[in-house]
Amino acid sequence: MLSRAAVRASTKATSQVVARRGFHATRSQLSSPYHYAEGPYSNIPFNPKTKYFPYLFWSYVFFGFGTPVFIATWQSYKPAP
Repeated sequence: MLSRAAVRASTKATSQVVARRGFHATRSQLSSPYHYAEGPYSNIPFNPKTKYFPYLFWSYVFFGFGTPVFIATWQSYKPAP
């Protein structure tokens, strides 16, 4: 069993390291030249506010999910060689 002094010392050292590490990470992140904009619609690779978005979305869904279903159905009903 650990003595109470050892437990107290380890928790005190751990809390200091965590606090120091968090402060260091925050400062470097704010001064980074690679910081991107934050907020809604900023973390997705497409723009859902364009007028063509619904057409592109549904064509992607149709071909993305429909193609494997079509191929599986075609393979199922294909005559045996």
